[in-house]
Amino acid sequence: MAIELPSAADVDFDEGELYFVGNATTVIRYGGFSVLTDPAFLHAGEHVHLGHGAYARREVEPACQVADLPPVDLVVLSHHHGDHFDDVAARELDHELPIITNDHAVRLLREQGFHRGHALDTWEAQDVVRGDARLRVTSMPGKHAPDHVAGLLPPVMGSMLDFYQGEAHRFRLYITGDTLLHERLHDIPRWYPDVDLALVHAGGTTLLGTVVTMTGEQAVRCVEIIGPRTAVPIHYNDFSVFRSGLDELKAAAAESSATTEFHYVAHGDRYRFRPEPLR
Repeated sequence: MAIELPSAADVDFDEGELYFVGNATTVIRYGGFSVLTDPAFLHAGEHVHLGHGAYARREVEPACQVADLPPVDLVVLSHHHGDHFDDVAARELDHELPIITNDHAVRLLREQGFHRGHALDTWEAQDVVRGDARLRVTSMPGKHAPDHVAGLLPPVMGSMLDFYQGEAHRFRLYITGDTLLHERLHDIPRWYPDVDLALVHAGGTTLLGTVVTMTGEQAVRCVEIIGPRTAVPIHYNDFSVFRSGLDELKAAAAESSATTEFHYVAHGDRYRFRPEPLR
Protein backbone atom coordinates (compact mmCIF):
# COMPACT_ATOMS: atom_id res chain seq x y z
CA MET A 1 0.00 0.00 0.00
CA ALA A 2 1.35 3.41 -0.99
CA ILE A 3 2.11 6.12 1.53
CA GLU A 4 -0.20 9.00 0.60
CA LEU A 5 0.99 12.57 1.18
CA PRO A 6 -1.08 15.78 0.81
CA SER A 7 -0.98 17.35 -2.64
CA ALA A 8 1.36 20.28 -3.18
CA ALA A 9 1.13 23.16 -5.61
CA ASP A 10 4.87 23.81 -6.09
CA VAL A 11 6.16 20.50 -7.44
CA ASP A 12 9.43 21.02 -9.34
CA PHE A 13 10.72 18.28 -11.63
CA ASP A 14 13.31 20.48 -13.36
CA GLU A 15 15.78 20.70 -10.47
CA GLY A 16 16.48 18.97 -7.18
CA GLU A 17 18.71 19.63 -4.22
CA LEU A 18 20.89 17.58 -1.91
CA TYR A 19 21.70 19.18 1.44
CA PHE A 20 24.57 17.50 3.30
CA VAL A 21 24.12 17.60 7.08
CA GLY A 22 27.01 15.26 7.87
CA ASN A 23 27.93 11.57 8.09
CA ALA A 24 25.11 9.82 6.13
CA THR A 25 22.51 12.47 6.98
CA THR A 26 21.18 14.34 3.97
CA VAL A 27 17.99 16.02 2.86
CA ILE A 28 16.98 15.19 -0.72
CA ARG A 29 14.36 17.50 -2.23
CA TYR A 30 12.96 16.69 -5.63
CA GLY A 31 9.63 16.21 -7.39
CA GLY A 32 7.60 17.49 -4.46
CA PHE A 33 9.25 15.16 -1.93
CA SER A 34 11.58 15.97 0.95
CA VAL A 35 13.50 12.89 2.11
CA LEU A 36 15.72 12.74 5.20
CA THR A 37 18.37 10.00 5.21
CA ASP A 38 20.05 8.31 8.19
CA PRO A 39 19.35 11.06 10.75
CA ALA A 40 22.20 11.66 13.24
CA PHE A 41 22.66 14.99 15.01
CA LEU A 42 25.01 14.47 17.96
CA HIS A 43 27.42 17.37 18.48
CA ALA A 44 31.16 17.15 17.91
CA GLY A 45 32.85 15.70 20.98
CA GLU A 46 29.89 13.54 21.97
CA HIS A 47 30.03 9.75 21.86
CA VAL A 48 27.76 7.16 20.35
CA HIS A 49 27.48 3.52 21.39
CA LEU A 50 28.02 1.09 18.51
CA GLY A 51 27.40 -2.08 20.49
CA HIS A 52 29.62 -4.76 22.06
CA GLY A 53 31.44 -2.19 24.17
CA ALA A 54 32.50 -0.07 21.18
CA TYR A 55 32.03 3.69 21.14
CA ALA A 56 32.80 6.38 18.58
CA ARG A 57 33.41 10.09 19.14
CA ARG A 58 31.84 12.55 16.73
CA GLU A 59 34.65 14.62 15.24
CA VAL A 60 32.72 17.05 13.03
CA GLU A 61 29.73 19.19 13.99
CA PRO A 62 26.62 18.46 11.90
CA ALA A 63 25.55 21.33 9.68
CA CYS A 64 22.20 21.69 11.44
CA GLN A 65 19.96 20.27 14.12
CA VAL A 66 16.49 18.73 13.82
CA ALA A 67 14.77 22.06 14.50
CA ASP A 68 16.65 23.64 11.57
CA LEU A 69 15.52 21.09 8.99
CA PRO A 70 13.06 22.04 6.24
CA PRO A 71 9.72 20.18 6.34
CA VAL A 72 10.41 16.46 5.90
CA ASP A 73 7.97 13.96 4.32
CA LEU A 74 9.73 10.71 5.15
CA VAL A 75 12.95 9.11 6.35
CA VAL A 76 14.98 6.53 4.43
CA LEU A 77 17.11 4.65 6.95
CA SER A 78 19.85 2.25 5.85
CA HIS A 79 20.07 0.58 9.27
CA HIS A 80 19.48 1.21 12.96
CA HIS A 81 22.92 1.98 14.37
CA GLY A 82 24.00 4.73 16.75
CA ASP A 83 25.74 6.82 14.11
CA HIS A 84 22.80 6.62 11.68
CA PHE A 85 19.80 7.00 13.99
CA ASP A 86 21.05 8.56 17.19
CA ASP A 87 19.47 9.63 20.47
CA VAL A 88 18.83 13.15 19.17
CA ALA A 89 16.88 11.81 16.20
CA ALA A 90 14.94 9.44 18.45
CA ARG A 91 14.03 12.28 20.79
CA GLU A 92 13.37 15.18 18.41
CA LEU A 93 12.09 13.82 15.10
CA ASP A 94 8.34 13.77 14.52
CA HIS A 95 7.27 10.30 15.68
CA GLU A 96 4.59 10.26 12.97
CA LEU A 97 7.10 10.42 10.13
CA PRO A 98 7.04 7.42 7.78
CA ILE A 99 10.40 5.62 7.93
CA ILE A 100 11.38 3.21 5.15
CA THR A 101 14.02 0.75 6.30
CA ASN A 102 14.55 -2.95 7.07
CA ASP A 103 12.71 -5.20 9.50
CA HIS A 104 15.39 -5.08 12.20
CA ALA A 105 15.23 -1.28 12.27
CA VAL A 106 11.42 -1.18 12.26
CA ARG A 107 11.34 -3.31 15.40
CA LEU A 108 13.81 -1.03 17.21
CA LEU A 109 12.04 2.11 16.01
CA ARG A 110 8.77 0.81 17.41
CA GLU A 111 10.40 0.54 20.83
CA GLN A 112 11.38 4.23 20.48
CA GLY A 113 7.83 5.32 19.70
CA PHE A 114 8.03 5.42 15.89
CA HIS A 115 5.06 3.38 14.64
CA ARG A 116 5.09 4.25 10.92
CA GLY A 117 8.04 2.10 9.96
CA HIS A 118 7.84 0.32 6.60
CA ALA A 119 10.07 -2.75 6.44
CA LEU A 120 11.58 -3.86 3.13
CA ASP A 121 13.47 -7.00 2.20
CA THR A 122 16.08 -6.77 -0.56
CA TRP A 123 14.46 -5.83 -3.91
CA GLU A 124 11.13 -4.96 -2.25
CA ALA A 125 9.70 -1.48 -2.88
CA GLN A 126 7.51 1.08 -1.15
CA ASP A 127 5.65 3.79 -3.09
CA VAL A 128 5.09 7.29 -1.75
CA VAL A 129 2.50 9.35 -3.64
CA ARG A 130 1.82 13.09 -3.71
CA GLY A 131 -0.79 14.01 -6.29
CA ASP A 132 0.67 13.26 -9.72
CA ALA A 133 4.15 12.70 -8.25
CA ARG A 134 5.38 9.31 -7.10
CA LEU A 135 8.52 8.17 -5.33
CA ARG A 136 9.40 4.48 -5.27
CA VAL A 137 11.98 3.40 -2.68
CA THR A 138 13.48 -0.03 -3.38
CA SER A 139 15.78 -1.89 -0.99
CA MET A 140 19.17 -2.69 -2.51
CA PRO A 141 21.59 -5.42 -1.33
CA GLY A 142 24.07 -4.37 1.34
CA LYS A 143 26.69 -6.14 3.46
CA HIS A 144 27.92 -4.29 6.54
CA ALA A 145 30.71 -6.63 7.62
CA PRO A 146 32.73 -9.69 6.63
CA ASP A 147 31.08 -13.00 7.44
CA HIS A 148 33.16 -13.69 10.54
CA VAL A 149 31.83 -10.60 12.35
CA ALA A 150 28.51 -10.11 10.56
CA GLY A 151 26.52 -11.00 13.67
CA LEU A 152 28.03 -8.07 15.58
CA LEU A 153 26.46 -5.40 13.36
CA PRO A 154 22.85 -4.64 12.41
CA PRO A 155 21.66 -5.61 8.92
CA VAL A 156 21.93 -2.84 6.35
CA MET A 157 20.25 -1.97 3.07
CA GLY A 158 21.02 0.31 0.19
CA SER A 159 18.17 2.26 -1.37
CA MET A 160 17.11 3.14 -4.91
CA LEU A 161 14.89 6.21 -5.15
CA ASP A 162 12.93 6.46 -8.41
CA PHE A 163 10.96 9.65 -8.99
CA TYR A 164 7.99 9.74 -11.39
CA GLN A 165 5.93 12.55 -12.88
CA GLY A 166 2.72 10.77 -13.75
CA GLU A 167 3.91 7.74 -15.72
CA ALA A 168 7.19 9.41 -16.76
CA HIS A 169 10.32 8.29 -14.93
CA ARG A 170 12.28 11.47 -14.14
CA PHE A 171 15.21 10.65 -11.85
CA ARG A 172 17.01 7.70 -10.27
CA LEU A 173 19.09 8.10 -7.10
CA TYR A 174 21.05 5.30 -5.42
CA ILE A 175 22.25 5.35 -1.80
CA THR A 176 24.79 2.67 -0.98
CA GLY A 177 24.19 2.50 2.76
CA ASP A 178 26.98 1.19 4.99
CA THR A 179 28.02 -1.63 2.70
CA LEU A 180 31.28 -3.27 1.81
CA LEU A 181 32.09 -4.36 -1.72
CA HIS A 182 30.31 -7.66 -2.35
CA GLU A 183 29.15 -9.71 -5.31
CA ARG A 184 25.48 -8.74 -5.14
CA LEU A 185 26.36 -5.15 -6.01
CA HIS A 186 26.81 -6.38 -9.59
CA ASP A 187 23.09 -7.25 -9.68
CA ILE A 188 22.10 -3.62 -9.15
CA PRO A 189 23.03 -2.23 -12.61
CA ARG A 190 21.46 -5.29 -14.25
CA TRP A 191 18.07 -4.45 -12.75
CA TYR A 192 18.53 -0.72 -12.18
CA PRO A 193 20.66 0.80 -14.95
CA ASP A 194 20.94 4.49 -15.74
CA VAL A 195 21.44 5.79 -12.20
CA ASP A 196 21.51 9.57 -12.30
CA LEU A 197 23.06 10.21 -8.89
CA ALA A 198 24.71 7.96 -6.30
CA LEU A 199 25.37 8.85 -2.66
CA VAL A 200 28.32 6.69 -1.67
CA HIS A 201 29.14 5.82 1.95
CA ALA A 202 32.90 5.65 2.42
CA GLY A 203 35.09 6.29 5.45
CA GLY A 204 36.60 2.85 5.99
CA THR A 205 34.85 2.46 9.35
CA THR A 206 36.90 0.10 11.52
CA LEU A 207 35.35 -1.73 14.48
CA LEU A 208 37.12 -4.33 16.59
CA GLY A 209 39.98 -4.29 14.07
CA THR A 210 37.71 -5.03 11.09
CA VAL A 211 36.79 -2.66 8.25
CA VAL A 212 32.99 -2.54 8.00
CA THR A 213 32.33 0.22 5.45
CA MET A 214 34.02 0.93 2.14
CA THR A 215 37.35 2.71 2.07
CA GLY A 216 37.78 5.55 -0.40
CA GLU A 217 39.34 3.21 -2.96
CA GLN A 218 36.53 0.68 -2.51
CA ALA A 219 33.89 3.40 -2.82
CA VAL A 220 35.31 4.32 -6.22
CA ARG A 221 35.20 0.66 -7.23
CA CYS A 222 31.53 0.60 -6.19
CA VAL A 223 30.89 3.60 -8.43
CA GLU A 224 32.57 1.77 -11.30
CA ILE A 225 30.19 -1.17 -10.75
CA ILE A 226 27.01 0.93 -10.51
CA GLY A 227 27.92 3.44 -13.22
CA PRO A 228 25.97 6.56 -12.14
CA ARG A 229 26.17 9.83 -14.08
CA THR A 230 27.24 11.62 -10.88
CA ALA A 231 28.53 10.36 -7.54
CA VAL A 232 28.62 12.28 -4.26
CA PRO A 233 30.74 10.70 -1.49
CA ILE A 234 29.35 11.06 2.05
CA HIS A 235 30.08 9.34 5.40
CA TYR A 236 33.82 10.02 5.24
CA ASN A 237 35.08 11.96 8.28
CA ASP A 238 32.49 12.36 11.03
CA PHE A 239 33.48 9.73 13.58
CA SER A 240 36.67 8.57 15.27
CA VAL A 241 36.25 5.03 13.84
CA PHE A 242 36.77 6.26 10.26
CA ARG A 243 40.17 5.32 8.80
CA SER A 244 39.83 6.39 5.16
CA GLY A 245 39.20 10.05 4.46
CA LEU A 246 38.03 11.98 1.44
CA ASP A 247 41.54 12.54 0.14
CA GLU A 248 41.99 8.79 -0.43
CA LEU A 249 38.72 8.68 -2.35
CA LYS A 250 39.67 11.69 -4.47
CA ALA A 251 43.00 10.07 -5.36
CA ALA A 252 41.27 6.85 -6.38
CA ALA A 253 38.67 8.77 -8.40
CA ALA A 254 41.42 10.62 -10.25
CA GLU A 255 42.86 7.27 -11.37
CA SER A 256 39.50 5.69 -12.21
CA SER A 257 38.39 4.91 -15.75
CA ALA A 258 34.75 5.53 -14.80
CA THR A 259 32.86 8.12 -16.83
CA THR A 260 31.06 9.17 -13.63
CA GLU A 261 31.46 12.78 -12.51
CA PHE A 262 32.46 12.96 -8.84
CA HIS A 263 31.09 15.91 -6.88
CA TYR A 264 32.41 16.58 -3.40
CA VAL A 265 30.41 18.16 -0.57
CA ALA A 266 31.37 19.48 2.84
CA HIS A 267 28.99 19.80 5.78
CA GLY A 268 26.32 22.38 5.00
CA ASP A 269 26.86 22.28 1.24
CA ARG A 270 23.93 22.15 -1.15
CA TYR A 271 24.31 20.28 -4.42
CA ARG A 272 21.71 21.03 -7.09
CA PHE A 273 20.99 18.41 -9.71
CA ARG A 274 18.94 18.27 -12.88
CA PRO A 275 17.34 15.25 -14.57
CA GLU A 276 17.89 14.43 -18.19
CA PRO A 277 15.23 16.12 -20.40
CA LEU A 278 12.11 14.08 -21.12
CA ARG A 279 12.28 12.40 -24.52
